[in-house]
Amino acid sequence: MQASSRELLKLAVPLVRTHGFTRDALARSVLSLPQPHAEPLSDSAVSALFGSGNAAQKTLINAWLDEGLQTLKTNANGVPMTVSLALHTRLSWNEPVLEHLPEAFALLASPESGIPPLDPLPALKHTARVADEAAYLSKDKAIQLEWHARRASLAMIYGAAELHQLSSPETAHSFLDSLLVTSSKARSALGDVATYGDYVARSWVGLIKSSGVFA
Repeated sequence: MQASSRELLKLAVPLVRTHGFTRDALARSVLSLPQPHAEPLSDSAVSALFGSGNAAQKTLINAWLDEGLQTLKTNANGVPMTVSLALHTRLSWNEPVLEHLPEAFALLASPESGIPPLDPLPALKHTARVADEAAYLSKDKAIQLEWHARRASLAMIYGAAELHQLSSPETAHSFLDSLLVTSSKARSALGDVATYGDYVARSWVGLIKSSGVFA
């Protein structure tokens, strides 16, 4: 029976640790099947299954992000989930692939032409999804009462911690704790969602430029 692209994507996610968010990781996914192929997929097969050029890599990045959210749900089983635990768990998901994340974020933000200007919407969507899941799993009634404001605050906090993690991995969790302690101040400092969007956009552009992906 031939494996589906969805099955191969799931098998490719663990390969990101050693092969990055690459077409090669996707090609090698068939080597992890219960009845593995003798050799990796051809480049044309990768394109047919996952998209041509950078589209295949973006498919893998999004699959990895989805798996990161699924990890939160798995950890929630039998364990009282708090917002703090959820955000720390998601931050830990990044740790094995930190060296590959700047380029991955750059690819997500890049337009189809591969030429800037960069699009910050993938960053906003990513951090908002983490915030939504953390709030939902925690069943925090206070969050439910002020959903939009609190979600924006949590998304900002997680986004700031994740950006910090890329430059200072060893202090990322303590930095996240400090932001959670002062979350009300962080929210008022950034204001509304529009201001938050501007913050993320500027931060991602700075990160991507420093990564040298578009140098």
